[in-house]
Amino acid sequence: MGRTMNTENAVIKTEDLVYSYKGMDEEEVAPVVLGGVSLQIEKGTFVAVLGHNGSGKTTLAKHFNAILLPMGGHVYINGMDTLDEEKLLDIRKTVGMVFQNPDNQIVANVVEEDVAFAPENLGLPPEEIRRRVDEALKTVGMYEFREHAPHLLSGGQKQRIAIAGVLAMEPECVVFDEPTAMLDPVGRESVIEIIRQLRRTGKVTVVLITHHMDETIEADRLIVMSGGNVLMDGPPREVFKNVDTLRKAGLDVPETVGLLYELNECGFNLRLDALSVEECAQEIYAALKGE
Repeated sequence: MGRTMNTENAVIKTEDLVYSYKGMDEEEVAPVVLGGVSLQIEKGTFVAVLGHNGSGKTTLAKHFNAILLPMGGHVYINGMDTLDEEKLLDIRKTVGMVFQNPDNQIVANVVEEDVAFAPENLGLPPEEIRRRVDEALKTVGMYEFREHAPHLLSGGQKQRIAIAGVLAMEPECVVFDEPTAMLDPVGRESVIEIIRQLRRTGKVTVVLITHHMDETIEADRLIVMSGGNVLMDGPPREVFKNVDTLRKAGLDVPETVGLLYELNECGFNLRLDALSVEECAQEIYAALKGE
Protein backbone atom coordinates (compact mmCIF):
# COMPACT_ATOMS: atom_id res chain seq x y z
CA MET A 1 0.00 0.00 0.00
CA GLY A 2 1.68 3.23 -1.12
CA ARG A 3 0.82 6.89 -1.52
CA THR A 4 1.72 9.91 -3.63
CA MET A 5 3.50 12.64 -1.68
CA ASN A 6 4.29 16.31 -2.22
CA THR A 7 8.09 16.36 -2.00
CA GLU A 8 8.24 20.17 -1.76
CA ASN A 9 6.08 20.13 1.37
CA ALA A 10 8.03 17.43 3.24
CA VAL A 11 9.47 18.34 6.63
CA ILE A 12 11.00 14.84 6.96
CA LYS A 13 12.32 12.71 4.13
CA THR A 14 14.25 9.44 4.31
CA GLU A 15 15.98 7.84 1.34
CA ASP A 16 16.97 4.15 1.55
CA LEU A 17 17.63 4.54 5.29
CA VAL A 18 19.66 1.66 6.71
CA TYR A 19 20.66 1.17 10.35
CA SER A 20 21.87 -1.64 12.60
CA TYR A 21 23.01 -1.76 16.22
CA LYS A 22 26.53 -3.10 16.66
CA GLY A 23 27.02 -6.04 18.97
CA MET A 24 29.61 -6.38 21.74
CA ASP A 25 31.78 -8.51 19.46
CA GLU A 26 33.11 -6.39 16.58
CA GLU A 27 33.20 -9.48 14.35
CA GLU A 28 29.57 -10.22 15.09
CA VAL A 29 27.23 -9.36 12.24
CA ALA A 30 24.66 -6.95 13.68
CA PRO A 31 21.05 -7.51 12.60
CA VAL A 32 19.63 -4.82 10.33
CA VAL A 33 17.01 -2.77 12.21
CA LEU A 34 16.10 -0.53 9.27
CA GLY A 35 16.45 -2.12 5.87
CA GLY A 36 16.22 0.72 3.36
CA VAL A 37 13.29 2.86 4.47
CA SER A 38 12.12 5.60 2.11
CA LEU A 39 9.27 7.87 3.18
CA GLN A 40 8.21 11.49 3.47
CA ILE A 41 6.17 13.32 6.07
CA GLU A 42 4.41 16.47 4.96
CA LYS A 43 4.21 19.66 6.98
CA GLY A 44 1.12 20.14 9.13
CA THR A 45 0.04 16.48 9.10
CA PHE A 46 -0.55 14.00 11.92
CA VAL A 47 1.27 10.78 11.09
CA ALA A 48 1.18 7.68 13.30
CA VAL A 49 3.88 5.00 13.06
CA LEU A 50 2.68 1.64 14.32
CA GLY A 51 4.67 -1.51 14.96
CA HIS A 52 5.42 -4.23 17.50
CA ASN A 53 8.62 -4.26 19.58
CA GLY A 54 11.61 -4.75 17.29
CA SER A 55 9.82 -3.47 14.17
CA GLY A 56 12.19 -0.52 13.85
CA LYS A 57 9.71 2.25 14.65
CA THR A 58 11.66 3.82 17.54
CA THR A 59 14.95 3.54 15.65
CA LEU A 60 13.29 5.34 12.76
CA ALA A 61 12.02 8.08 15.09
CA LYS A 62 15.49 8.71 16.51
CA HIS A 63 16.73 9.44 12.99
CA PHE A 64 14.22 12.28 12.64
CA ASN A 65 16.02 14.27 15.35
CA ALA A 66 19.55 13.09 14.43
CA ILE A 67 19.89 11.17 17.71
CA LEU A 68 20.89 8.33 15.41
CA LEU A 69 22.61 8.84 12.06
CA PRO A 70 22.15 6.65 8.97
CA MET A 71 24.57 3.83 8.25
CA GLY A 72 23.21 3.84 4.74
CA GLY A 73 21.00 6.27 2.85
CA HIS A 74 20.00 9.71 4.06
CA VAL A 75 17.54 11.59 6.27
CA TYR A 76 16.58 15.15 5.34
CA ILE A 77 14.86 17.62 7.67
CA ASN A 78 13.53 20.57 5.65
CA GLY A 79 16.17 19.62 3.10
CA MET A 80 18.99 19.50 5.68
CA ASP A 81 21.01 16.26 5.65
CA THR A 82 21.35 14.86 9.19
CA LEU A 83 24.87 13.73 8.27
CA ASP A 84 25.89 17.39 7.97
CA GLU A 85 27.26 18.26 11.43
CA GLU A 86 26.94 21.99 10.77
CA LYS A 87 23.16 21.58 10.45
CA LEU A 88 22.70 19.58 13.65
CA LEU A 89 21.43 22.47 15.80
CA ASP A 90 19.01 23.64 13.12
CA ILE A 91 17.73 20.07 12.69
CA ARG A 92 17.07 19.68 16.42
CA LYS A 93 15.35 23.06 16.54
CA THR A 94 13.11 21.89 13.70
CA VAL A 95 12.20 18.47 15.13
CA GLY A 96 11.51 18.09 18.87
CA MET A 97 11.35 14.69 20.60
CA VAL A 98 9.11 13.51 23.44
CA PHE A 99 10.19 10.17 24.93
CA GLN A 100 8.55 7.40 26.96
CA ASN A 101 9.93 8.41 30.35
CA PRO A 102 9.35 12.08 31.22
CA ASP A 103 11.84 11.86 34.09
CA ASN A 104 14.60 11.63 31.48
CA GLN A 105 13.58 15.02 30.02
CA ILE A 106 12.92 17.03 33.19
CA VAL A 107 16.04 18.89 34.30
CA ALA A 108 14.91 21.60 36.76
CA ASN A 109 13.33 21.72 40.22
CA VAL A 110 10.53 24.11 39.23
CA VAL A 111 8.11 23.49 36.37
CA GLU A 112 8.48 26.86 34.61
CA GLU A 113 12.28 26.71 34.91
CA ASP A 114 12.25 23.30 33.27
CA VAL A 115 10.14 24.52 30.36
CA ALA A 116 12.41 27.57 30.01
CA PHE A 117 15.58 25.45 29.84
CA ALA A 118 15.68 24.94 26.08
CA PRO A 119 14.66 28.50 25.07
CA GLU A 120 17.34 29.86 27.42
CA ASN A 121 19.92 27.67 25.70
CA LEU A 122 18.80 29.15 22.38
CA GLY A 123 19.83 32.55 23.72
CA LEU A 124 16.39 34.11 23.48
CA PRO A 125 15.59 37.37 25.31
CA PRO A 126 13.81 37.03 28.69
CA GLU A 127 10.47 38.42 27.47
CA GLU A 128 10.40 35.92 24.60
CA ILE A 129 11.26 33.07 26.96
CA ARG A 130 8.42 34.15 29.29
CA ARG A 131 5.96 34.22 26.39
CA ARG A 132 6.99 30.78 25.16
CA VAL A 133 6.91 29.20 28.61
CA ASP A 134 3.45 30.57 29.42
CA GLU A 135 2.05 29.61 26.02
CA ALA A 136 3.50 26.09 26.17
CA LEU A 137 2.19 25.47 29.70
CA LYS A 138 -1.27 26.70 28.73
CA THR A 139 -1.26 24.45 25.66
CA VAL A 140 -0.67 21.36 27.80
CA GLY A 141 -3.01 22.50 30.58
CA MET A 142 -0.28 22.90 33.21
CA TYR A 143 -0.04 26.69 33.60
CA GLU A 144 -1.41 26.63 37.15
CA PHE A 145 1.42 24.22 38.10
CA ARG A 146 4.17 26.53 36.82
CA GLU A 147 5.69 27.07 40.30
CA HIS A 148 5.37 23.44 41.41
CA ALA A 149 8.17 20.89 41.78
CA PRO A 150 8.05 18.41 38.85
CA HIS A 151 8.98 15.41 41.01
CA LEU A 152 5.75 15.85 43.02
CA LEU A 153 3.55 15.57 39.92
CA SER A 154 1.87 12.46 38.51
CA GLY A 155 3.33 10.59 35.56
CA GLY A 156 0.81 12.14 33.17
CA GLN A 157 1.50 15.63 34.50
CA LYS A 158 5.26 15.09 34.15
CA GLN A 159 4.78 14.00 30.56
CA ARG A 160 2.77 17.16 29.86
CA ILE A 161 5.63 19.23 31.32
CA ALA A 162 8.09 17.37 29.07
CA ILE A 163 5.85 18.15 26.08
CA ALA A 164 5.69 21.82 27.11
CA GLY A 165 9.49 21.92 27.21
CA VAL A 166 9.59 20.73 23.60
CA LEU A 167 6.81 23.08 22.47
CA ALA A 168 8.66 26.04 24.01
CA MET A 169 11.34 25.56 21.37
CA GLU A 170 8.59 26.14 18.78
CA PRO A 171 9.67 23.27 16.52
CA GLU A 172 8.01 22.67 13.17
CA CYS A 173 7.59 18.98 14.01
CA VAL A 174 7.16 17.07 17.28
CA VAL A 175 7.93 13.35 17.38
CA PHE A 176 6.23 11.48 20.22
CA ASP A 177 8.07 8.20 20.87
CA GLU A 178 5.53 6.01 22.72
CA PRO A 179 4.67 8.91 25.07
CA THR A 180 1.91 7.01 26.88
CA ALA A 181 3.81 3.74 27.46
CA MET A 182 4.48 4.48 31.16
CA LEU A 183 1.19 6.21 31.97
CA ASP A 184 -2.07 5.13 33.57
CA PRO A 185 -5.30 5.51 31.53
CA VAL A 186 -5.95 9.04 32.83
CA GLY A 187 -2.43 10.22 32.03
CA ARG A 188 -2.53 8.50 28.67
CA GLU A 189 -5.76 10.24 27.67
CA SER A 190 -4.39 13.65 28.72
CA VAL A 191 -1.36 13.21 26.44
CA ILE A 192 -3.47 11.99 23.51
CA GLU A 193 -5.73 15.03 23.93
CA ILE A 194 -2.68 17.30 23.57
CA ILE A 195 -1.80 15.51 20.35
CA ARG A 196 -5.38 16.01 19.11
CA GLN A 197 -5.13 19.70 19.99
CA LEU A 198 -1.84 20.11 18.11
CA ARG A 199 -3.38 18.34 15.15
CA ARG A 200 -6.39 20.69 15.16
CA THR A 201 -4.20 23.80 15.04
CA GLY A 202 -2.23 22.47 12.07
CA LYS A 203 0.74 24.61 13.13
CA VAL A 204 2.92 21.65 14.11
CA THR A 205 3.62 18.43 12.25
CA VAL A 206 2.96 15.53 14.64
CA VAL A 207 4.57 12.09 14.40
CA LEU A 208 3.30 9.56 16.94
CA ILE A 209 5.26 6.33 17.46
CA THR A 210 3.07 3.75 19.18
CA HIS A 211 1.96 0.15 19.48
CA HIS A 212 -1.54 1.16 20.69
CA MET A 213 -3.99 0.74 17.81
CA ASP A 214 -6.58 3.14 19.19
CA GLU A 215 -4.06 6.01 19.38
CA THR A 216 -3.66 5.94 15.60
CA ILE A 217 -7.33 6.12 14.56
CA GLU A 218 -7.45 9.92 14.25
CA ALA A 219 -4.18 10.24 12.33
CA ASP A 220 -4.16 11.61 8.79
CA ARG A 221 -1.84 8.78 7.84
CA LEU A 222 -0.72 5.49 9.35
CA ILE A 223 2.66 3.92 8.61
CA VAL A 224 2.98 0.29 9.72
CA MET A 225 6.51 -0.95 10.38
CA SER A 226 7.50 -4.61 10.35
CA GLY A 227 10.95 -6.17 10.17
CA GLY A 228 12.66 -2.82 9.64
CA ASN A 229 10.58 -1.85 6.63
CA VAL A 230 7.31 -0.13 5.81
CA LEU A 231 4.62 -2.80 5.58
CA MET A 232 1.68 -0.48 4.89
CA ASP A 233 1.17 3.25 4.46
CA GLY A 234 -2.15 5.03 4.10
CA PRO A 235 -5.17 6.44 5.94
CA PRO A 236 -6.03 4.41 9.08
CA ARG A 237 -9.41 3.46 7.62
CA GLU A 238 -7.69 1.81 4.67
CA VAL A 239 -4.81 0.24 6.61
CA PHE A 240 -6.99 -1.41 9.27
CA LYS A 241 -9.09 -3.16 6.62
CA ASN A 242 -6.10 -5.50 6.15
CA VAL A 243 -6.79 -7.53 9.28
CA ASP A 244 -5.04 -10.73 8.15
CA THR A 245 -1.88 -8.91 7.00
CA LEU A 246 -1.61 -6.98 10.26
CA ARG A 247 -2.11 -10.08 12.39
CA LYS A 248 0.55 -11.96 10.42
CA ALA A 249 2.91 -9.11 11.29
CA GLY A 250 2.20 -9.61 15.00
CA LEU A 251 -0.17 -6.65 15.23
CA ASP A 252 -3.83 -6.42 16.00
CA VAL A 253 -6.54 -4.03 14.89
CA PRO A 254 -8.83 -1.70 16.88
CA GLU A 255 -11.50 -3.58 18.84
CA THR A 256 -14.19 -2.13 16.58
CA VAL A 257 -12.55 -3.52 13.44
CA GLY A 258 -11.89 -6.84 15.18
CA LEU A 259 -15.57 -7.15 16.08
CA LEU A 260 -16.71 -6.35 12.54
CA TYR A 261 -14.18 -8.81 11.13
CA GLU A 262 -15.41 -11.63 13.39
CA LEU A 263 -19.03 -10.90 12.46
CA ASN A 264 -18.10 -11.09 8.79
CA GLU A 265 -16.53 -14.48 9.48
CA CYS A 266 -19.99 -15.50 10.75
CA GLY A 267 -21.67 -14.46 7.51
CA PHE A 268 -22.22 -10.70 7.81
CA ASN A 269 -21.06 -8.24 5.17
CA LEU A 270 -19.94 -5.27 7.25
CA ARG A 271 -17.59 -2.40 6.39
CA LEU A 272 -14.24 -2.76 8.15
CA ASP A 273 -13.50 0.98 8.05
CA ALA A 274 -15.99 1.84 10.82
CA LEU A 275 -13.26 2.67 13.34
CA SER A 276 -15.06 4.59 16.08
CA VAL A 277 -17.44 2.94 18.54
CA GLU A 278 -20.31 5.03 17.16
CA GLU A 279 -19.58 4.06 13.54
CA CYS A 280 -19.21 0.41 14.49
CA ALA A 281 -22.51 0.40 16.38
CA GLN A 282 -24.31 2.09 13.48
CA GLU A 283 -22.87 -0.42 11.00
CA ILE A 284 -24.07 -3.39 13.08
CA TYR A 285 -27.45 -1.77 13.75
CA ALA A 286 -28.01 -1.14 10.03
CA ALA A 287 -27.09 -4.73 9.22
CA LEU A 288 -29.49 -6.13 11.83
CA LYS A 289 -32.29 -3.92 10.47
CA GLY A 290 -31.55 -5.22 7.00
CA GLU A 291 -30.61 -1.82 5.54
